[in-house]
Amino acid sequence: MASGRIVLMGSGELTATMVEVHKEVLASVGSRAPAVFLDTPAGFQLNVDQISQKAVSYFTTKINHPLSVVSFKSALATPAAEAERAFYELRRARYVLIGPGSPTYAVRQWQQTPIPDILKKLVASGGCLVAASAAALTVGRYTLPVYEIYKVGEDLHWSEGIDVLGFFGIPCVVVPHWNNAEGGTHDTRFCFMGASRFRQLEALLPEPLVILGLDEHTACCLDFSTGQAYVKGLGRVTVRFRHTERVFERGESFGIELLTGASAECGSKTPMVDDMQSGVSDETAPDLFWDAFHTCQASFEQALAQQQIQDAVVALLECDRLLWQSQEQHEDPERIAQAREMFRELIIALGNYVRALPPSREACLKPLVEELVQLRTRLRHEKKWDEADALRSCLEHVRIVIEDSQHGSQWRFAAS
Repeated sequence: MASGRIVLMGSGELTATMVEVHKEVLASVGSRAPAVFLDTPAGFQLNVDQISQKAVSYFTTKINHPLSVVSFKSALATPAAEAERAFYELRRARYVLIGPGSPTYAVRQWQQTPIPDILKKLVASGGCLVAASAAALTVGRYTLPVYEIYKVGEDLHWSEGIDVLGFFGIPCVVVPHWNNAEGGTHDTRFCFMGASRFRQLEALLPEPLVILGLDEHTACCLDFSTGQAYVKGLGRVTVRFRHTERVFERGESFGIELLTGASAECGSKTPMVDDMQSGVSDETAPDLFWDAFHTCQASFEQALAQQQIQDAVVALLECDRLLWQSQEQHEDPERIAQAREMFRELIIALGNYVRALPPSREACLKPLVEELVQLRTRLRHEKKWDEADALRSCLEHVRIVIEDSQHGSQWRFAAS
């Protein structure tokens, strides 16, 4: 009988939202438990190593626990010796974190390898598997081909999952990003599928299965030692089965047997079909606090990407205003604390951006101006006086003064 845990996260596995979740689960497996990050879902991405290093840095600075990277980017491209080393590191780990990327890509790489069995044995022996975002999609009986449908336009379909949950008697499908709102003017709930497409996908399941929906920045922790699942983070967990659903708020718990399709008396039960027909249901109504905060966060990130420092500062001030206003309006203190931690991360991001800038206008322009001054010197040596004078005039137009002497030419900015 299993004695470990499976923690499923809708998103945010490396944000302030999930710090306490990681700490709590690590405490359950031991303070010195070997923890690893498996990079397969993002193995095809050019930034896969950056994602891995972000995870390592996050655990070092936020969780205060060492995290090593187990790299298995591709079944075909990984040499046999390196693959065996990866399998060995996974077997000795007691805490395995798997995150973003493509669920179907990950499943293809893991098929015909020991990895699915290693993950099952990890949980059975008291360890913990943390599967977030794309990885959460892989652990059920079927996985949703998100990129293929949402980005490429393939017909609606399901792909095989690695069915880690099925090994523990939970034949279900996991869907993260349940309350996604990135579409703005179009419905991107239900992991970017939207209500109408998701209804069709439910009908396409080869068998009646529970669908476990995870809001973003939300974790559903399955504790097999107690037989209970509990909800952590910012949002909700939704359990759908046979045209009904049960919704569990953060801080609530329910029996794991509910995920097998068995009935339970806890949670709020509403008709699934009515929810789909009505568009955005009450159960997925906008969270005004987090919607406003994420809008500020997106404005900041966009401004920084466009090198608009003033706009980035304005976005930070708006975040600060929102936090103070929400505190005065008696918003949940835990949510305020989580948002403040994210706010501090934005400030650090701005500081890192500014630190990477040239220290002064002179330092920024020096390489270019000195090249132009040397070009002018060559023109003068070649007695091309008109070209040399034209170059000097161009520099003067941008308030850069060249002073000639017997020791050569020097430049400076014109006095204001």
